[in-house]
Amino acid sequence: MIRLLNVSYVRLGTRDLDGATRFAVDYLGLEISEQRKGTACFKSDAREHTLCYFEGNPADQAIAFEVRNKDDLDAAASELERLGHAVRAGTESEAAARSVKGFIAFKDPSGNGIELVYRPAHSSRCYHGSRDAGITGFSHVGLCSSDVIRDERFWTHVCNARVSDRIGDAPLLRIDEVHHSIALFPSAGAGIQHINHQVETGDDVMRSYHFLKERGIPITFGPGRHPSSSARFLYFGGPDGMVFEYSSGVKSIADELLYRERQFPSNPSGFCQWGAKSDIPQFQK
Repeated sequence: MIRLLNVSYVRLGTRDLDGATRFAVDYLGLEISEQRKGTACFKSDAREHTLCYFEGNPADQAIAFEVRNKDDLDAAASELERLGHAVRAGTESEAAARSVKGFIAFKDPSGNGIELVYRPAHSSRCYHGSRDAGITGFSHVGLCSSDVIRDERFWTHVCNARVSDRIGDAPLLRIDEVHHSIALFPSAGAGIQHINHQVETGDDVMRSYHFLKERGIPITFGPGRHPSSSARFLYFGGPDGMVFEYSSGVKSIADELLYRERQFPSNPSGFCQWGAKSDIPQFQK
C-alpha cells in the first residue's frame, strides 16, 4: 500500500501568469515565495510553497502528496507500474523547481495529474500573507472523478486513504486525522474541482466573504457550514475557472477504531446545514 503522509502542493497551468499571480497575492492572500521565468510559487504555511502557477494550458494540473522517503517513493513507482499506471520520474531540475528532493508523476484512474514527492522543503521564514485572510495552511483538494467507485478503490486500496463520510456518491477521504484531504466528485472529465486553504476562525471566513464580494470576485457557495466536516466555509472563483475554498473548524478523527463513515444526501442540506445554495456544478448532482 502506498502510504501518503499529507497533501503537499498544487501546480496549475495558466495562460495569464501575471493575472494569476495578482489573484493569489491580492485576493487569495498568499505570499510569493519564488518567481522564475514562466513560474510563480506561493507560501501559505511553513512549507516552501503550496501553490504554483506556471505558463501553460489550464488543463495541465497536478496535485502532490508526500511520502516518507526515497524507498517509499521507489516502492510506490513499482506498485503503480505493476497496476498499469505509466510512471515518470522527475528530473533533478524539475524536483528543484518543486522544492522537493525527488518525485514521480502519474495519472489517477480518472486522468488527474498526481505527483508523489519526498523531502519537500520547509522554510525558516514564517508565512506573511499579503492581506489578513487568516490563512493557517493549505489543506485539501476536490478531484473530478469519472467513476467514483473505481477511484475510491484506488485511493483506499492502492493508497492509504479512508472514507470519512459521503455526500451522495461523493466520498470524502482522509489520510491523517483531518476529516478529509481528498474529495471525489462525479464529473464528466478530469481536473481539480476545488482547492482549500484553512483559516483560523469563522470570523476570517466572513471577513473574506465581504472583502471578495466587494471586489467583484464571484462567490460560488456560502458562507455556510458543512454538516460532514463541521467546517465553516466559503467558495469563490479564481483564474481559469478554478474554485477556491476557505474553511475553519474542520473535524479531526483521532479514533480510527470507533469512527464510522456517515452518509449525507446529495442535495443542499447535505452540503450546508445553514441553507446556503451552491453554484458549483459538482455540488448540484
